[in-house]
Amino acid sequence: MTTVSPKEYTPEQAQRFEDTVAKYPHKKAALLTCLWVAQEIDGYISLEAMKYIAQLLEIPTSHVYTVVGFYSMYLTQPKGKFHIQVCHTLSCELAGSEAVIETIQDTLGIKPGETTEDGVFSLTRVECLAACGEAPMCQINRNYFVNLTPEKTTQLLSDVRSGAQEIADA
Repeated sequence: MTTVSPKEYTPEQAQRFEDTVAKYPHKKAALLTCLWVAQEIDGYISLEAMKYIAQLLEIPTSHVYTVVGFYSMYLTQPKGKFHIQVCHTLSCELAGSEAVIETIQDTLGIKPGETTEDGVFSLTRVECLAACGEAPMCQINRNYFVNLTPEKTTQLLSDVRSGAQEIADA
């Protein structure tokens, strides 16, 4: 079995974690926020980052790992600059999310769980993104796009790639 060392963060980055923990009455309560900090710093949450957070919060690494695995918002692999998450729960599915996913696959040449070779786009199929009344929808980084059709999706991808559509950082 391979032993994983905790990630080494710069003093400034480590201070971000310390400041986060200081906001909570109990160290363990800072877990979700510390995971966000790690993801903001690294772009995803590595096993090394999980070990660092576990040591910082004085909790088992297995607990951190379980929490990361439970929430789809935490990434365990690097993603592209633009992380496309397509909702496929019932409302979106009935309204055409599968056609949206197929359009993205055909346009970008990737399947859910993959990243384009140039590292620009990643595609993930996710559960509810809370826009059922405007289905089908996707989220690109922090931006929501609703009432999608294959045509709107093709245009959206083109606009994102060209910079015509501004997208918030992941």
